[in-house]
Amino acid sequence: MLVLYAAVVRVVGSEGELPADGGHPGTLRPPFADGGRSGVVWSDHMPAVAATTSAPRAWEGVLRRIEADLLSGTLVPGDRLPGERELASTLGVGRSSVREALRVLEAMGLVRTAVGSGPSAGAFVVAAPGAGLAQLLRLQVASRAFPVADVVAYRLLLEEWGVSAAAERSAVIDDAAQLLIAMDDTALSRNEFLALDAQFHIALARASGNAVVEASMAGLRSAVEEYVTSGAEALGSHWDAMRDTLHAEHTAIMAAISGGNPELARTLVGAHIIDYHAATDTASRNEKGTHRG
Repeated sequence: MLVLYAAVVRVVGSEGELPADGGHPGTLRPPFADGGRSGVVWSDHMPAVAATTSAPRAWEGVLRRIEADLLSGTLVPGDRLPGERELASTLGVGRSSVREALRVLEAMGLVRTAVGSGPSAGAFVVAAPGAGLAQLLRLQVASRAFPVADVVAYRLLLEEWGVSAAAERSAVIDDAAQLLIAMDDTALSRNEFLALDAQFHIALARASGNAVVEASMAGLRSAVEEYVTSGAEALGSHWDAMRDTLHAEHTAIMAAISGGNPELARTLVGAHIIDYHAATDTASRNEKGTHRG
């Protein structure tokens, strides 16, 4: 996934080859001598990655090694990566390839680098892999302008499953409850309400307990906000009534989750998403027809 992200942002890496003998770089392991996590050392116990149809560039190999350790939990936020020279020597790549990989990780918000010497210098993991997934989705959505119908369909898949999973756990969603209270303020502007609405739906995804669902919702947020906001504008004077409807539906969804009713939660959030899209789509079409007339 990190390599895919690099392709999306078109990072140009140094062209190099992986070890000629076909060997595979090892994985990052936390040190055990001092019981701390001030740094990591490299070991050679990672299974080989299946070959692809085209040989990867050297910096992509570095990304794959680091990605594997992030996903396995061997690397966690706060860990410091080995220095450029050590990584290059261990992986059999040039230091420019290591630097390219670190630039990609830093662009994703997964790694922070600092120059100098001492305990604060070097490259540190600052975020979990989910942050990279959300960033990747945001870039894809921004660059491809997906059809609204596709965004709505994908959102349905995520949110229906998410609230169902949350209800099975009878999740207590304190952050979503606070957002509901905030949305009850009739003095909120349309955009203020919609900003809280977006946070509310991400809180529901978080309550599912599935980090991939939460990251996917966060990555989809810009696309969702675009059609939700444009639809709200098309409603014109009917916005106030829609706001009251949305708030009532939010409250019912929360009650279904807290009450441990997965099927009801799924049904309610599905209707919530579909009905809003249908109402605002009709309003947008009518608005366009009026302008043509």
